[in-house]
Amino acid sequence: MTSTRLFVGNIPYSATEDDLRALFARCGTVASVRVITDFDTGRSKGYGFVEMATPQEAERAQRELNNSAMGGRTIIVNEARSRGPGGGTARGEQK
Repeated sequence: MTSTRLFVGNIPYSATEDDLRALFARCGTVASVRVITDFDTGRSKGYGFVEMATPQEAERAQRELNNSAMGGRTIIVNEARSRGPGGGTARGEQK
């Protein structure tokens, strides 16, 4: 089985990777979590990525968590797009 990577947008700036892991664990096995931070300040950019262990768990997470509340904000959960050739910027972030 292959894992599925999800984009999670509009998360609270105070949210940690542990917060996201706990939220998504309700929908299945979380393979990895990454909150994207500003390179210079270290402050969250308000989005991240969660990798679920199976496509079925990822679908469940999208269905149950998209447009749900987290820390007073309505989060967005979608399947992450591929980076494509060239990847990202010099700092390794997606364009």
